[in-house]
Amino acid sequence: MFVSVVGLGFRQVVFSFTMFGDLFEEDYSSEWNSQYGKEKKLKTKVLEPPAPREFTNLSGIRNQGGTCYLNSLLQTLHFTPEFREALFSLGPEELGSFEEKDNADAKVRIIPLQLQRMFAQLLLLDQDAASTTDLTDSFGWTSNEEMRQHDVQELNRILFSALETSLVGTSGHDLIHRLYHGTIVNQVVCKECKSVSEKQEDFLDLTVAVRNVAGLEDALWNMYVEEEVFDCDNLYHCGTCDRLVKAAKSAKLRKLPPFLTVSLLRFNFDFVKHERYKETSRYTFPLRINLKPFCEQSELDDVEYVYDLFSVIIHQGGCYGGHYHVYIKDVDHLGNWHSQEEKSKPDVQNEEEIDDDPLIVLKAILLQEENNLIPVDQLGQKLLKKRGISWNKKYRKRYGPLRKFLQLHSQVFLLSSDESTVRLLKNGSAQAEPALQRQEQRLSQTHASESPGPHDGDSCPHWFDINDSKVQPIKEKDIEQQFQGKESAYMLFYRKSRLQRPPEARANPRYGVPCHLLNEMDAANIELQRKRAECDSADSGFELHLHLSPHYHFFNGALHPTVSQAESMWDLTFDKRKTLGELRQSVFQLLGFWEGDLVLSVAKLVPAGLHIYQMLAGDDLTLCEAGIEDGEDIFVWNGVEVGGVHIPTGSDCEPVLINVLHLAASSEGGRCQQVVEAPRVFPSDAEVRAVLTALAVPGGALFVGTTDAVGEERWVAIPEEDLRKTFRAQGLRNGSSLLVQASDDGNSLLLRQGKWFTGMNEVNWLQVQNLCGVESEEKQVKISVTTSTVVLEVRTKAIKELKLMKELAEDSCLRPINRNGKLLCPVPDSCTVQEAELKMGSSLGLCPGKAPTRSQLFLFFTVGSDAQSGAEMEIIVEETTSVGDCLKLMLAKCGLPGDTWHLQKTDWCFEAGEPLCEEDASLKELMVCSGDTLLLIEGKLPPPGFLKVPVWWYQPGGPSGHWKSHWDQMDGSPAPTQGAPGDLYAEASLRHVGDLEISEEATLLELKAQAMTLSSSDLGVPSPAFLRAWTLESKRPSRLLRINPQRLTDYKLGRKTEICLEPLQKEENLGPHDVVLRTQMRIPGRRAYAPHVDLVWDTAQGWTACSLRQCVAHFCSLPVEKIEIAKYFPEKFEWLPVSSWNQQITKRKKKKKQDNLQGAPYYLKDGDTIGIKNLLVEDDEDFGAVRDDLGKESQKQLALGRQKSPEALHAKSSGAFSRAKTPARARAPEASLSIHVGSFR
Repeated sequence: MFVSVVGLGFRQVVFSFTMFGDLFEEDYSSEWNSQYGKEKKLKTKVLEPPAPREFTNLSGIRNQGGTCYLNSLLQTLHFTPEFREALFSLGPEELGSFEEKDNADAKVRIIPLQLQRMFAQLLLLDQDAASTTDLTDSFGWTSNEEMRQHDVQELNRILFSALETSLVGTSGHDLIHRLYHGTIVNQVVCKECKSVSEKQEDFLDLTVAVRNVAGLEDALWNMYVEEEVFDCDNLYHCGTCDRLVKAAKSAKLRKLPPFLTVSLLRFNFDFVKHERYKETSRYTFPLRINLKPFCEQSELDDVEYVYDLFSVIIHQGGCYGGHYHVYIKDVDHLGNWHSQEEKSKPDVQNEEEIDDDPLIVLKAILLQEENNLIPVDQLGQKLLKKRGISWNKKYRKRYGPLRKFLQLHSQVFLLSSDESTVRLLKNGSAQAEPALQRQEQRLSQTHASESPGPHDGDSCPHWFDINDSKVQPIKEKDIEQQFQGKESAYMLFYRKSRLQRPPEARANPRYGVPCHLLNEMDAANIELQRKRAECDSADSGFELHLHLSPHYHFFNGALHPTVSQAESMWDLTFDKRKTLGELRQSVFQLLGFWEGDLVLSVAKLVPAGLHIYQMLAGDDLTLCEAGIEDGEDIFVWNGVEVGGVHIPTGSDCEPVLINVLHLAASSEGGRCQQVVEAPRVFPSDAEVRAVLTALAVPGGALFVGTTDAVGEERWVAIPEEDLRKTFRAQGLRNGSSLLVQASDDGNSLLLRQGKWFTGMNEVNWLQVQNLCGVESEEKQVKISVTTSTVVLEVRTKAIKELKLMKELAEDSCLRPINRNGKLLCPVPDSCTVQEAELKMGSSLGLCPGKAPTRSQLFLFFTVGSDAQSGAEMEIIVEETTSVGDCLKLMLAKCGLPGDTWHLQKTDWCFEAGEPLCEEDASLKELMVCSGDTLLLIEGKLPPPGFLKVPVWWYQPGGPSGHWKSHWDQMDGSPAPTQGAPGDLYAEASLRHVGDLEISEEATLLELKAQAMTLSSSDLGVPSPAFLRAWTLESKRPSRLLRINPQRLTDYKLGRKTEICLEPLQKEENLGPHDVVLRTQMRIPGRRAYAPHVDLVWDTAQGWTACSLRQCVAHFCSLPVEKIEIAKYFPEKFEWLPVSSWNQQITKRKKKKKQDNLQGAPYYLKDGDTIGIKNLLVEDDEDFGAVRDDLGKESQKQLALGRQKSPEALHAKSSGAFSRAKTPARARAPEASLSIHVGSFR
């Protein structure tokens, strides 16, 4: 733990531990179309409020990306009512209030306040899951921290430390100590004089071993009952006897807390294999435990030693990835352990046996019909009437459509030839009656039994599994499943059995909650109800796409329109709560005239065209019950044919588009030497040999295109017996490639393709390339191996087959080569192929130099922040080497002088990550592994609590209303040119003026003021109010920092953040809703734009297109109906017109969209370019400029060049094997977990 003192304001304490770091990483384009149809209104969707609580009446917590460990601990604290109520007892007079948090003079204890609000939401707010965003903000966590998972045991200690600091000076100052702290006494007893030497220490939790221990009680026995004897060569020096004597050492629990926390050491390190592992062996723990055998003898009652288990935090996964959830005992009976169905039915299991088996349900319905015969449509209606739920809602997801289920059970049901009626077969009837009788008899016995009393079975608290947002009831016996395995208990929480809850707290979530939080939650619930009502009314309409059969014809295995899409497809908005019969009537009225039967079927656009899947039957079913979704394609036809052609329907005959390669036929009737590749359509249920029939090939072989483990394309032969399989059974999908080899073609086609093929046997070799710098006859050889082959044997064979000198056997190593041709970390000779994780068929390089031993690390390092520059160097060091010594070795190898350097790790995308701050710590302690890449960065690290911020001056291209004179004198930047705006950031001048070391507690205004004092920043700016601040990413302004009084910590600036300051001609004080846009007026008749002018747009009323158009019109002094605006996308050289969406009309709507320019397809943000067209002088639809045409043409030529030279690119990458050497992708960088707390002493 470390404490840092910050220069501004009161002290800030940062609690930070590094235990397992990122050991537990957690295992969730929109197109714009300029063509609009007619008579179709776009509607906005109300932002959907959180869902209400489910039947358990308990609230989960939403996962922010990697915060499952936090959620599990918060739920445990929430279900510790004594902790929760003690926190609630602290009022605003002690903790302060949220309204005062921005007041520098008020000491607001923000973390306890946020915990109070979080617990109140979990108790009272009617939502399925609460958010921890405000709480983690109070911790001082950045968005990166919220995506990174840590160890829950580590969090438990840090959070309690932060709370203790936050509550100093309040009546709750001893809250943690009073509830969770206990005392252990360690004693050494001299065997000679019987004198006792003892040492007492506090504990927050008991950490117990798991390895080679049967359970918790055994672990406690080893720790607090068994003695360690000092004798023989290990004697103890007794102070009383003043000599070495025999002695016994033991430990006992002296003081027990009301709540006992037990941490299980499930994660260990294997010092032989040099890797972490998780202990998954069986480890039992009791629901009730008596700790008296492990405590000092005292006169306390036995009941003081008895504890009950009430929470089990579970880790699921391995040591490098996983997920946390928690089993909780509901001490206050706040949750509903039985579902509504379980409450209304005495024995749910018996009725579920019938409801969950559709065979029994359908047999029972058919047995009641005359002749056991019924139309299929009526069968669905009977099911709905009998069970109160439709087939689609109850069974479709698991068993598929009703007709398909009846077809699959042909031994029980007999469908008519047109599949309109179904009959129960006699053997099915005979089997059904006894089963049904047994079920009815069992149910009647259950109903006849005496109903339980209102509190029977509810006197004892029940258990729940809380997994982030999901809350499920469990039984007490389910806890035994967490004794062992990859999903197993990780932390145990016990409470003293004598702790009794007051009767008024039972099933009363309002008990103990302060009045101000009760009022806040009541108001929030009223607002939630209002939003849900709005959302329900706005979200009841479905958009359906009606395809009309008279405008379609069947061609090449699928339906295709014969006219334009606007004529062949109509869009219809229909209430999803209405029935299919009402939909059919609406379609009939919409068409005006229809001859014959009108059948509606669900269709889908596939690569081959439009395909019909199933008819919509059951006029009494609502659209939801019929399984119709928003945006569904509906085909309107007579149910039999289209244009005189019978139409195949269903998923079984879905058309697939296959790329077929074969030799073209010559004019003489033979086969010429030209390879033809053409797409062909086949039904999914057709046999694969239909390809040969379609090409009129009497006989031959088929090969399917695949990609092997190293990314090389190959052709795999399809066995002759598999040619009778269907395309679906053979695994062929849309886009699959088939190569046809006629029997008279020989091998010519495969040779011309330049590709190789194999049978179905697995590859069992490794390819070794000679990269030793010694000439050999062969450049590479294939070595036959198995998974158990030792790497040393592979290396020896490679040297022999390459006919190299035997001396290389003592001074060479094998290094894997990745897909990009880069050399990775050497493989130890003692590993097997499987242990080294080498894939069959992969490539290795035989390189000079020995591989590192098990106690050494092979590291890549480079100077500067670019880990992929191709200038990486390599070094082998001992894992016990300190960071400082490693830095000196790397500097010496690079020949760099000085001591103003530091080391940084790289993240998963090989960019600069977290710095290695502790120079005395060993590489092993900081979890540096072989193959990691370290960066040598010039400059000393700033002290804790400070940021080192590189500062740039920024001048956009084509400045308007900015400081120019000093800039032009200093940088000589060119005058702006007219034309398309291009990329204003690319045209901008960026000049580095120095690095600024500043406190994290400083404000943005103070940062600007200090930046003006840098020696190279003399631009004549009068004051900080004349500067606009941006964060810099990839040498471009990214995020606008708009509020001057706000602290830098509130902006969540990381260590790598760079700031650019833009000088302005007048003062600017942006509010939280102000957005800065670069506007450019189009010059009529010239396809060019005037220099840009900044526009500040107030988005307080929403990010709507209408609001932006009105703001731009007022800015340009033009009528709003006489302007057109568009956003510029410089990377595509394209303009996207911005219209008032509520006035737009389209024929087809693919998806509901909100009227919000922050979302797709605009993604509007600060600094974007907005083009303005004056319709009074120019009314064409073109927003483009000459520069856009040139940019698009350049992109097109670049793309063509890439397509034409794949061989050159392949040769370039192959030739780089020996030059570029980057490591394999590293694990996420080590990061400590910390919570920032103000000091209130």
